[in-house]
Amino acid sequence: MSWFLSALIVTLIASLYTYISSNDRKLWSIPRRALEVSPRRVTEEDVMKLSEQMNEKKDNGKTVESELEKTGRRYIVVGGVSWIVIHLLQRGENPKNIRVLDIRLPARHDLKYGIGKDVEYMVVDISDREAVMAAFKAEWPTDAVSSLSKSIPLTIFHTAANIRFYERSSELLPKSTRVNVDGTQNIIDAALEFGASSNPLDSTILIYTSSGSVGVRASRFLLWPWENEPENFVQYINDDDDSPAMPKEHSHFFSNYAYSKYLAEKRVRKADKYVSPTTPTSTSELTSNSSVEATSYPTSSRLRTGCIRPGNGVFGPGGDMLCGAYLVRKTNPTWISNIVSHFVYVENCASAHLCYERRLIEVEEQEQERERKGTLSPPGRLPDIGGQAFTITDPGRPPTYGDVYFVLEALTNGQTFFPEISPTLMLMLAYVIEAYYLLRHYLKLSILPPVNKDLVNLQPSLFNLTMVHLIFDDSRARLDPEMGGLGYKSRHTTIEGLWKTWDAHGEEIKRWEQGKLNRSDNHIRSDGAGVSFGFSWGFGLVRAQRGVGKVVEKVRKVEDKMQEIEEKIEDVVEGALN
Repeated sequence: MSWFLSALIVTLIASLYTYISSNDRKLWSIPRRALEVSPRRVTEEDVMKLSEQMNEKKDNGKTVESELEKTGRRYIVVGGVSWIVIHLLQRGENPKNIRVLDIRLPARHDLKYGIGKDVEYMVVDISDREAVMAAFKAEWPTDAVSSLSKSIPLTIFHTAANIRFYERSSELLPKSTRVNVDGTQNIIDAALEFGASSNPLDSTILIYTSSGSVGVRASRFLLWPWENEPENFVQYINDDDDSPAMPKEHSHFFSNYAYSKYLAEKRVRKADKYVSPTTPTSTSELTSNSSVEATSYPTSSRLRTGCIRPGNGVFGPGGDMLCGAYLVRKTNPTWISNIVSHFVYVENCASAHLCYERRLIEVEEQEQERERKGTLSPPGRLPDIGGQAFTITDPGRPPTYGDVYFVLEALTNGQTFFPEISPTLMLMLAYVIEAYYLLRHYLKLSILPPVNKDLVNLQPSLFNLTMVHLIFDDSRARLDPEMGGLGYKSRHTTIEGLWKTWDAHGEEIKRWEQGKLNRSDNHIRSDGAGVSFGFSWGFGLVRAQRGVGKVVEKVRKVEDKMQEIEEKIEDVVEGALN
């Protein structure tokens, strides 16, 4: 009997090992349709040429954003996105006409002591309606043109988000909608109430940072033996909201985060051309399952809105929680080296926001000119693109995560590295963590300890975003304005952005070592997601992997043990046959 039980245990372990190995091979594959989009991998020669080119350009200092003329408008940046603020200042905007609302004060050295030192920073939780209204109502600095502040039109860049990407249960949705939907509605209402200038022809502009993940569909990664790959393993995502592939129901989205961004985006787009300073009324109330329609607005004028959907992870200097965090942590366990995916370098993302603002200003100026000439005059050359959403990415073919790892390893001479671990084992662990997380929530068992702040990110929703090949199409954003596009022209490729991130990281390390940077000022962060206000669409991948790093050695021991068992089974079978 004991022999039978031992044989059964060995058989089960061997079967589990066989399944994990088979499932891993499927998840580690790159389907032909993904390879057609990204057929070539980065080489050492590519990295050497990159370094030579970037070192030559380093002292140039000219950016796409600085080529845009200053507008002289007032600016409220919600979420403290450093690169939007920096590019506004670089193109000559008055720092006294820029106000940043964020959940915390800036940590970047250049924002505190350099180019952004005269910008006004206010600590605001956008889910607090009264706090948002007070921040918008606050007087502008006296040494700005405050006496004329009501005559200066206002632009709002709303980038704040609560990135709880790890939750997918509808019961937990209010945790995401409190900031992402309710907070966005507060921004819309404040823009309507306090954004208008004394000139009735000037419009308030609201550009909302949505997410490319609103187009990412959920999948399943524990495959049956007869399945070759997960459903939705390769996803092509563009701006076509009417496409059958575009998620519409909560269960179709990769997580609560994406669904809440989808709901918020609908409200922003619906608010385009709204004029009344009074608070709008919703067609239905936000419920716990967030089955809502967008807020209903008249179709007159004065608030102009638009949405930018960055295609997957946004990264770059300033404490990003994706590629920059890899450099901080150095050891980064991973299971997605094969995944083809677009990225968005932060300067490209900032450029897209400023492009959309410029297009809406031009559309409004065109409409004002038409009104002066009379309503019977022919339409202008620029289509009205207000209330739309544009997907944007870095230029060129998308890399794999392995390409990103290779570049960072080469630039750091191997100090940053990415050991591979089993995606199937990590997924099984993710289901265990999710089950415990939900059990603690549903039963309200506060006596149970919470999930570790790093491991909480390691839940199945993470795989819905990072274990699929994501190809984003931003061709519509790149169209000329006369053709209904933004005229978006991103300057930096993804690998160029990686070099700039690595270079900035090195400069910060030098500054800190020289005592020119306090540790409290150091914006090189390794703490991934959860709640983020700013360009933080790393979706916690890094932070989840940081937590996984604590268990990766145990996982490897299990893998080694299973390998030993399989070898013993093979020896037994071979002996029996002989």
